[in-house]
Amino acid sequence: MSIDAIDFYFDFASPYAYLASVRVDALSDRVGRPVRWRPILLGAVFKISGGQPNLNKPLQGDYLRHDVPRCARLWDIPLHQPLPSPFPSLAASRAFYWLDQVGGEHSPAALARAVFQAHWAEGRDMALPENVLDVAASLGLDRDAVEAGIALPEVKERLRAETEAAIARGVFGAPFFFLGDEPFWGADRMDQMEDWLRRGGW
Repeated sequence: MSIDAIDFYFDFASPYAYLASVRVDALSDRVGRPVRWRPILLGAVFKISGGQPNLNKPLQGDYLRHDVPRCARLWDIPLHQPLPSPFPSLAASRAFYWLDQVGGEHSPAALARAVFQAHWAEGRDMALPENVLDVAASLGLDRDAVEAGIALPEVKERLRAETEAAIARGVFGAPFFFLGDEPFWGADRMDQMEDWLRRGGW
């Protein structure tokens, strides 16, 4: 089994993607595989899959509000209560791909971690572009450059293309991982992913 990297598809609006984001680097270190962080827009995915944000579903939303904190306690991950509602993640996702495009010393993955932390651990509303810019600035990025970058047509197109490519690959939720061509959906499948890598599949 040949796998160069772990592909990690996520939407900043997913609490389970946040939980995965806190654990994925340790998994990467243990198995010796880099992670490709790939933000997408679940709203576009749900138009194809017929899904909708879980917090808005009868019964399932109640379960999610119970299960996410339970998982956070299990994995010792800080979580803001009450859960911040799912939010439009356009600004955060575009900031990620702008940073990926310009390169340099700043890591897009570091920005992603900081946005997740700000929203899901600290309760700051990352739907607001100004809050995304604050997080970027706290990492040493030029605030004005980031603000201009997320408005660039090519950055908007990159996010759209990445989301469409994820759908074409079979991504229907978040977090979603690929080990080569092998798909795994959900933060609770990360242990299984690690076992898959160590055993060479089954």
